[in-house]
Amino acid sequence: MTESLADVIEVAGSELRFLRKLLGAAGEDAWERLLEWFIDEWFRLDVLGLENIPADGPAVLVSNHSGAWGLDAFVLHKVLRRSLRRELHVLAAPFVFRLPVLGPYAARMGAVPSDPRAALKRLGDGELVAVFPEGVSGLEKPFRDRYRLQSFNPGFAVAALHTGAPVVPVGVIGAEESSPKIGELPALARFLDLPYFPLTSPFPLPAKWLITIGEPITPPDRPRGFGDRSAAARRLSAEVRDTVQGMVDRERGRRDGFLR
Repeated sequence: MTESLADVIEVAGSELRFLRKLLGAAGEDAWERLLEWFIDEWFRLDVLGLENIPADGPAVLVSNHSGAWGLDAFVLHKVLRRSLRRELHVLAAPFVFRLPVLGPYAARMGAVPSDPRAALKRLGDGELVAVFPEGVSGLEKPFRDRYRLQSFNPGFAVAALHTGAPVVPVGVIGAEESSPKIGELPALARFLDLPYFPLTSPFPLPAKWLITIGEPITPPDRPRGFGDRSAAARRLSAEVRDTVQGMVDRERGRRDGFLR
């Protein structure tokens, strides 16, 4: 009797694992189709400057991060992946990989935890890496501060100096209006073990999106001393941040309207 019960439990467990995997795959496919619809129909997204991304070899794409839900990371990855026909690894915060559907989807699409060692490995392999150096701070700012870039984490600059990979600035316009942050729900964030939970539109608003890719910035030669390397990384990070901020300020006026 005990052996029969154990067999039943084992079979049931296997079936549940298979069902979870099946539902997870279906959810990821549904999310990818929804993402394509967002890009092509809902956001009417335009991309300028694709020719500035190297056709081969390593490069670090550095973008502003905005909109309460952080949808810009998924949109940027999807657009560039289908336009460039190159592998692109987005550095994502660890909590992203814990999200249902979105976490497994991000991992399947090549996202890696935001660790400088992960960036160094991909760049050393001659691949493209995309980073959002503002981190969650870029998403937490209130709508009145939209498109005002927060401080950059210089980790990407350290990786660029170490590998000599060019830094490609990217400006994303539209995410702030699609998911305007009007508040936070700290208790819900703690309950879900998330860095924050925004009070915003549950479904993205149909704002016009524009992604602009600037000319590559060549990092300086890597200094030998630790202090000099740290200073060089901070200078490069500041230069890239100023460049992205300038792109964002300039390109906001290129859109033909926020909403339909």
